[in-house]
Amino acid sequence: MQMHGGVSERVIKTAMRATRTPVDAETDSQSLGLLETLVGPWREASVTTDHSPTVRRRRLGIELRRLREAVNLTIEDVGKHLECSGSKVSRIETGKGMLRHRDVRDMLDLYGVTDEAQRDFLFTIAKEGQQKGWWTDFEDVLPAGFDIYVGLEAEAASLRDYHTHLVHGLLQTEDYARTLLRAMRLGDDPDDVERLVTLRMRRQPVLRREGQPLDLWAVLDEAVLRRPIGGPTVMREQLRRLIEICELPNVTLQVLPFGQCAHAGLSGPFTVIEFPEPTDTNVVYVDGPAGSIYLEKPADVRRYRLRFDHLRAAALPTEDSVRFIDAVSKELT
Repeated sequence: MQMHGGVSERVIKTAMRATRTPVDAETDSQSLGLLETLVGPWREASVTTDHSPTVRRRRLGIELRRLREAVNLTIEDVGKHLECSGSKVSRIETGKGMLRHRDVRDMLDLYGVTDEAQRDFLFTIAKEGQQKGWWTDFEDVLPAGFDIYVGLEAEAASLRDYHTHLVHGLLQTEDYARTLLRAMRLGDDPDDVERLVTLRMRRQPVLRREGQPLDLWAVLDEAVLRRPIGGPTVMREQLRRLIEICELPNVTLQVLPFGQCAHAGLSGPFTVIEFPEPTDTNVVYVDGPAGSIYLEKPADVRRYRLRFDHLRAAALPTEDSVRFIDAVSKELT
């Protein structure tokens, strides 16, 4: 068994799994502390080759904020040292701003970080965060803020999703997606709509990627199945896709029937995004008419996890859900 600084790989993996247990912020903090005690901060951290620059920028920002707070400096203090605005520092710490190598170096010097392994790791993350994800080719047609979601989804370990009126993009057929986007993007150039369809199809391989396919648990309101997007033929094909996708071991699909009157999802759809690395904070994505909202506070993530737990408890079991979807598809004429 491979050893890391005298600690077995099995023990390290156990500690890392513990940090992903959706209990509460205190438990997450204790688990992360255990991991850091075992292996030392960042010393044996690995960087995957298939990564999302969006996630890398968030990871770097989280660590830079932790380092700043450890030395009791404010955002304004750092801004003065870097000769920039406090808002720029804030954007860096929230993963929304690009960082030059010099900026990272100056921040680490200011925070008194001298460990070469830790500095090199953060420099590597900064460099990867400057790269462009494949989805940047579609930036000109993406809804405002949705590029962040695609970047998070690309490296997520799991999604816990509830939808009230549409099939999740990772589960859509091409014809369903095309019909849907044409209806929603009124006045858009048809070529732009086709590019959005292409983008949606390019997101879907995460469910079948090698090594660690995305774990998707989706709860669909019955209304999703009853609305015949594209007419009977297109909708029947979409429902068959849902049944087929349930055969993947990393996909769990449940239907929330109309019979469940008052339930935890009446406030609308949402997605809880979780990551494989304990240093990446989980995110709740809420999409609405006003745009995309990303919630990262532990209390918010915990609240939506609880909401999802109630929804999956109220929904039909997976096998019953598959039979329900099949029955609805046979009703389409």
